[in-house]
Amino acid sequence: MNSPIPDLWIIVSIAAAVFQTGRFMLQKHLSTTTLSAAGATFSRFIYSAPFILGLLATYLVISGKPMPALNLNFWIYGLFGATAQITATVCVVLLFKQRNFAVGITFKKTEVIQTVLMGWIVLGEGVTLIGFAAIALGIVGLLLLSGGEDAQGWHMGQVNKRAAALGIASGFLFSISAVTYRGASLTIIEDDPILRATITLAAVVVMQTLIMMVWLRLREPGQMRAVWSARRVAVWIGLTSMGGSLCWFIAFTLQNAAYVKALGQVELILSVAASTLFFHERITGREWAGMAVLAASILMLVLVI
Repeated sequence: MNSPIPDLWIIVSIAAAVFQTGRFMLQKHLSTTTLSAAGATFSRFIYSAPFILGLLATYLVISGKPMPALNLNFWIYGLFGATAQITATVCVVLLFKQRNFAVGITFKKTEVIQTVLMGWIVLGEGVTLIGFAAIALGIVGLLLLSGGEDAQGWHMGQVNKRAAALGIASGFLFSISAVTYRGASLTIIEDDPILRATITLAAVVVMQTLIMMVWLRLREPGQMRAVWSARRVAVWIGLTSMGGSLCWFIAFTLQNAAYVKALGQVELILSVAASTLFFHERITGREWAGMAVLAASILMLVLVI
């Protein structure tokens, strides 16, 4: 009988996309009502940290395994990833104010092709020719989705330039975080991928919480009080963040980060539902075409990898 483990990365990647869509919906709501972009980002980390640390402690007790040693490379990879993810999340929250929810997520998804390059540079991991073809097909979908409501053809002048800049920047930063998180997880001498992923996630979230606390205290002191005042919604950001992050980290531990991010584009389909059902935003025919092409690339990736 074949082990189900090789396919686990597919399951957890899709689950991560579900959790992440819910978190971005909540962050968009808070960023347009009570919190700044940095405050909405901080809410993700401060409200997820207790759950993640509790999950790690529970897993260690139940499994009966000792806490593995963490070397200097682990902390270097983790710090780079933590800082890049904070900045990337701020870019995404700002991006939501530029375009509708589904297309905002699409600009962010330039991270897929950037992760291929970053994985090769940092970890020396490449992708197969068929895998790259699936990713390239997804980029075609991104190009379809990159224009405004009246866009025709492929003219760059039709692209919302501020939204494009924020999206590309967030994609670049998310690609750094994905690859460095995988790098951190791979430094842990432990056979259990779930334990390695949980340890990496716990360390990263603690670092991110501390970094954001210092930043907000110095630059936006009122936002920490606002985050506490918004706790009834923000706590759900923490829970969905924990679920999504844990799934991403498990996937990064098991598979090349570029493939994980490519499969994670299923989030775009979920974002369409969020745009139409919750935010009452209109999706154009061009955007639907882009979604269809992306869906084809995701299916191709699942079938060939």
